[in-house]
Order: sequence, then C-alpha cells, then structure tokens
Amino acid sequence: MSAAAIGTAEEAAILQRLLPLVPRLGWTQAALIRAAGDAALAENAFPRGPRDAIAAWVRQVDAEMERAAAAEGLSGLPTPKRIRWLILWRLAHVAPHKEALRQAMALLALPWNAPLAVRLTAGSVNAMWYAAGDRSADFSWYTRRATLAAIYTATVAFWLTDSSADLAPTAAFLDRRLEDLARLRRISCADRPRAASSLSGARG
Repeated sequence: MSAAAIGTAEEAAILQRLLPLVPRLGWTQAALIRAAGDAALAENAFPRGPRDAIAAWVRQVDAEMERAAAAEGLSGLPTPKRIRWLILWRLAHVAPHKEALRQAMALLALPWNAPLAVRLTAGSVNAMWYAAGDRSADFSWYTRRATLAAIYTATVAFWLTDSSADLAPTAAFLDRRLEDLARLRRISCADRPRAASSLSGARG
C-alpha cells in the first residue's frame, strides 16, 4: 500500500471520529487531537489543523458523490435532473453531520479563509459537473460552474435553516432555483434572434 493510500485511510478514520465531536468541541485542534488519539497523529494527518480537516471532509464527500453517481447511472436524465440528484444526494449524505457543516461554513466565512472556501466550492462544483457528464473545455465551462456554484451555495444555506424531517422544503427551493435558471436561458435564447435581426437591419 502506498504512503498516499495510508494517509488517505488515516485521514478518513480520523474524520469519522471527528465529525461527531464537532458540535460540542467545534473545528478545533482539541477536537482533532481527541479524534486522532494523539497530537502527533493529528498534526501528521492535518498539518494546518481544522482547515485541513474541513478540506479533507469536503473532498471526501466529492469523491463519494462521484462514486454514488456512477453507481446510480444518471445518463438517462436531462442535465438539470442530474444536477438536482447530485445536490440532494450531498445534502442527504452530510445530514447526520449538519451542525458540523454549519460550523465549517462559519469558519470558512472568516476573511482569511476565503481563498480556501473558494477552492473547495470550485472543487465541489467541478466534481458535480463531472459526475453529471460534462466534459466541455470551452468558455461555457466557466459560466456553467459559476452558475452552479451560486445555486449550490444558496441551496446549502437554505438547507441549514430547514428544520423539516426530510429534504422536501429544500428540494422545492432547489427546484425553484433550477426553474429560474431555465427561464432565464429561454428568455436569453429568445432574445438572440431579435438582436441579430436588429443588427442586420442597422447594417442595411
């Protein structure tokens, strides 16, 4: 087994013990040491402390989401339905650790953690598009990811305030965001022929 694989397994084991501690102890070095069982082990797994632990958790969820999507087989769904499935899967998956996610987002919202927050959001959005089957490399690659980042972060923020027993209110919120996006695209597509016609007339 490679050193990288051992490190990954070690991180996963510490995270599994850490997440239930976060609601009481927060994303702190004390929580990390307790989860690792030893300060040296905690530092070896997460050299930058809680920031590294949060990043490892997010990337772990990204990887698990991609595996779940591959097993589910989303190719028969239209792209908006694939994105819907992926976002709701993520929320259901982390639901047992909702308070840990809330505290992670609060920590990442601090100004000095903004670059890390941006990188993690970009990584998760890229993983979602990849799991949805997007392999584009043109300019729309950037616009699609920026759009999904806005939808995803808004849905997560809503879910954190959703105290219902299931994901129904959050799913309805997500559906509205996706419908708003589809409506804007329909309007944009409808406007293009008129704009082209106006330009043609102006040249004439």
